[in-house]
Amino acid sequence: MIRVLVVDDSAVVRKILTEELSKHKDIEVVGTAVDPYVARDKIVSLKPDVITLDLEMPRMNGLTFLAKLMKYRPMPVVVISSLTPKGSQTAMQALELGAVEVIGKPGSAYTVSAVVRQVANAIRAASVARFDKSQAAAETASAATSPEPLPVLRTTHSILAIGASTGGTEAIKAVLTQLPVTTPGTVIVQHMPEHFTSAFAERLNGICAMEVREARDGDVVSPGLALLAPGNQHMVLHRSGASYGVRLNKGPQVHYQRPSVDVLFHSVAQHAGPNAVGCILTGMGADGAKGLKMMRDAGAHTVAQDEASCVVFGMPREAIAMEAACEVAPLNAIAQRLLRALKQRQPAEAAATPA
Repeated sequence: MIRVLVVDDSAVVRKILTEELSKHKDIEVVGTAVDPYVARDKIVSLKPDVITLDLEMPRMNGLTFLAKLMKYRPMPVVVISSLTPKGSQTAMQALELGAVEVIGKPGSAYTVSAVVRQVANAIRAASVARFDKSQAAAETASAATSPEPLPVLRTTHSILAIGASTGGTEAIKAVLTQLPVTTPGTVIVQHMPEHFTSAFAERLNGICAMEVREARDGDVVSPGLALLAPGNQHMVLHRSGASYGVRLNKGPQVHYQRPSVDVLFHSVAQHAGPNAVGCILTGMGADGAKGLKMMRDAGAHTVAQDEASCVVFGMPREAIAMEAACEVAPLNAIAQRLLRALKQRQPAEAAATPA
């Protein structure tokens, strides 16, 4: 049984979350708190396994509380944030401070019951998350020396595809910040709510050598550019002559997700084949495992993050179990493995290029 403390200044939200989450047999709401000061006392007395945290509260905002919590009593936190530009930026800061997952409120006049399944799944992921490991891995990756220079052709023929979920924002940051501007076109799916992906892409763009932005329908995938699938839209790769592009759609959810890593990886396997390199990072569930296997079967080189550096060893574990990964690597070594594999794709590209 996962013991949960709900922290939110709205009595309506506290009531709905308590009632709806209690319908899940593996979740017990052991208490609620109207603000961080009350939450602090209840954490000590109730000893919850996971906290759900609103970021906009009286007396002390959620970010300040989260920073103090991670410093003095680190524990799994699921953030519930408003789907606004300000809320999205704040949610990104919460993830950097150590929150395991972010769930978006449906709107200003929100009813949390509309997203309770997402909240319940996030609580399950948080309950098994090794957030101490994720922070250590991120620090290690940031402190690591840059990978040895590897020649990477400026070509439209190579494709790098990355998929992640719980804990993935920091993992993706650790990988992308080590990739040079000459990296071939990159496509990424990170399970995130609508609107949050734009803020995430903007944050990455400010710290990466590559240009990183949220994908638009019809975008061309080019060297030095990383495209992040927008929340609530699938992203698929397609090929037109010697160039790759992406299409967005609102097809059915896959593994309860939209965007789905499997959807992206399937399209990469189909259209890029041996000219692709795939990577599956930390995340709960199985999304991306079958797609990565399809990529490997199509001749792509595939990498899975190892258990020790994962926040949640779900998606990589499923991929490894079905032999979808050519190799398994710790987070701080993945960027170099990807660059090496991309270099090895060059002979396949040359063969695929018309004389």
